[in-house]
Amino acid sequence: MTRLRAGRRTNLALLAVLTTAFVTGLVAMSGSGTGSAVVTALHGAAGLALLLLVPWKSVVVRRRLRRGPARVDALLLAVTVVISLVAGLVHSAAGPVAVGEVSALDVHVGAAVVAVVVAALHVVRRPQPFRRVDLSRRTALRALALVGGSALAYGVVEGSTRALDLPGASRRSTGSYEVGSGDPRRMPITQWFLDDVPRIDVDSYVLAVVASGEVMARIPYADLVRQSTASVEAVLDCTGGWWSRQQWTGVRLDRLLPGPEVPGRSVKVVSATGFHRRLPRTAAASALLATSVGDAPLSPGHGAPVRLVVPGRRGFWWVKWVDRVEVSGAPGWWQPPLPLR
Repeated sequence: MTRLRAGRRTNLALLAVLTTAFVTGLVAMSGSGTGSAVVTALHGAAGLALLLLVPWKSVVVRRRLRRGPARVDALLLAVTVVISLVAGLVHSAAGPVAVGEVSALDVHVGAAVVAVVVAALHVVRRPQPFRRVDLSRRTALRALALVGGSALAYGVVEGSTRALDLPGASRRSTGSYEVGSGDPRRMPITQWFLDDVPRIDVDSYVLAVVASGEVMARIPYADLVRQSTASVEAVLDCTGGWWSRQQWTGVRLDRLLPGPEVPGRSVKVVSATGFHRRLPRTAAASALLATSVGDAPLSPGHGAPVRLVVPGRRGFWWVKWVDRVEVSGAPGWWQPPLPLR
């Protein structure tokens, strides 16, 4: 009975740590402001906690193997967790390592998503609910030891990275590495998932401003360029693992919207590809529809003819190839935290 209980508690601890790692990973991807360093630290510590649980889990696995072959889902979960951990450590210490078009960060995130799906299926098939006996003083002390050990391990890894002057010592609090600041030509070209770079003719381009279901204005590209008098130096921090500080020039988003007499709680910025993000209407004053970066017009890969610039938000908020802005009655948070396409 004691062995079964210990094995079940190990599995519960693994589930709790996996959940923590996944949730903090999502938050780290979606945020870039104050507090991102704390979230990134929690994410890293959760990953290292998985390593600390390996000795206990190995006992459970050996016991299970004595009764028969291991389940395929259990093996897949173990493999994907190991791959995600190794790839995450490589990215955080060695820099933006990549093989072809696939980076260590891509592998880390992809393996983590697969691991979470497999873990969820495993829990559904073999549920292990909490019991009163799991809340003993000994369990609490072990949990505290795991938290303290993972925090210590994270501190050792981070300290070693800095002491050895590894590339990871220079990464941003979000985990991103600097590329091409001040030189837009060196800034990477990335887009969300399956979006391709569209080729838009600037001579025929028109930005549509929509409110209450009606088109309130159609603004040609030449007019947007003439109105592009606002400039801001802002960091584009991409979830692909890089960041770049550039000078962006364009039109303040709020100046293109109808006045307060037209109701609306949010502004939906839509790309020519269908990609979109929704901002609170109050945030429009700090957002920019950029027509140029540095001293030159935007290139197609960087969002030409017009892209959204939202200082303080991750790169997936910076909608490229904007062809429509919509004033909406929906709240600004009414959307998935990460785009689904």
